[in-house]
Amino acid sequence: MLIKRRDFLKISSLASASLLLPGFLKSMTFEGALNPTQKKLIVLQFTGGNDGLNTIIPIKNDIYFRERNKIAIQDSLKLNDETGINPALSYFKNLYDSGELSVMNNVGYPNPDKSHFRSMDIWQSASRSDEYLDTGWIGRFLDEECYRCQHPTQALEVDDMLSLALKGENNKAFAFKDPKKLYQTSQEKYFKSIYDHHHSHDDETVSYLYHTLGSTINNADYIFDKSKSVKTAEDYPNTKLGKDFKTVASLIKSDINTQVYYLSIGSFDTHVNQNERQQKLFEEINGAVESFVADMKKNGLFDDILLMTFSEFGRRVAQNASNGTDHGTANQMFFISGGLKKKGLLNDLPNLEKLNDGDLIYTEDFRKVYATVLKKWLSADSSKILGWKNGMYDFI
Repeated sequence: MLIKRRDFLKISSLASASLLLPGFLKSMTFEGALNPTQKKLIVLQFTGGNDGLNTIIPIKNDIYFRERNKIAIQDSLKLNDETGINPALSYFKNLYDSGELSVMNNVGYPNPDKSHFRSMDIWQSASRSDEYLDTGWIGRFLDEECYRCQHPTQALEVDDMLSLALKGENNKAFAFKDPKKLYQTSQEKYFKSIYDHHHSHDDETVSYLYHTLGSTINNADYIFDKSKSVKTAEDYPNTKLGKDFKTVASLIKSDINTQVYYLSIGSFDTHVNQNERQQKLFEEINGAVESFVADMKKNGLFDDILLMTFSEFGRRVAQNASNGTDHGTANQMFFISGGLKKKGLLNDLPNLEKLNDGDLIYTEDFRKVYATVLKKWLSADSSKILGWKNGMYDFI
């Protein structure tokens, strides 16, 4: 039986929700390889290049205030004598004071790229700036750790499309916006009828889509069932990120086998009138994280949760003519958990006296951070996944 182009596109649309290779059929025949009680990692991506200097502020640095005479943050919340944090991140200040927040300053990589797309690819694939990979660091974690997993849901992204970070060679994460909507779509009679009558096809691409459609139908049920098994009583903000964190919290409190969750917020591409835009995004982040942490604490889960943030690059030191900032290089990363071994500021603030054509010079390689998280938090073989052999940090 020939498949019509219209039907092909319909199948493609639903199948893209999971973006899984047909290898899932083999992997689903084994028991789960990951223990549901293991530690969980939540990655929050600041899309668009967040301005790190207006996030963690050098409150005693004259160069900062001189180069940013119109956009410098004047009312930061003091962390120590030299450092403040943006006032829109007031809950992050509380986490800092309680020893539940670590900040890694000046994170980047050699020969930085200022293109949003290329730099994001570098961060998500954990590649060198002159290296092009079609797999992501979390995807390779799945390849290494989940080849015998029962359900291909060890990593989930709350989004419509799957990011490069979660694509492996043989295993890929599962992307969705809402468990209920994904389930409802997967249960439509049309899709179920197509799958029931077309388990295989002579054309390799069409066969792949049938297999992926079957995986989507099977695992949409699994994800939805877990998402509603433990309802959260915590009051989350009625924002996109608030809803995303509420979904993650419900899944974490269930017995789903997911170990890595991936979220994003943006855009932080603040070339014009930066402070207003950044403040609005920070307020959304602040409220969502506060509810999520409170939820995890009430359920005794916070010690086994690590929330990590990153952005593809920072901004230039000097403001531009539009009260904004242009694409820069190094930036900071936040780490939030009840299980941190080293708290607060993990290293020095950026050196504003030593710049590269107006840009910060990185001192910490993001791949070292990834290696630390993989090895010390997820108990994975970071050398196989990243090929990184240049040491690790001790904050977890």
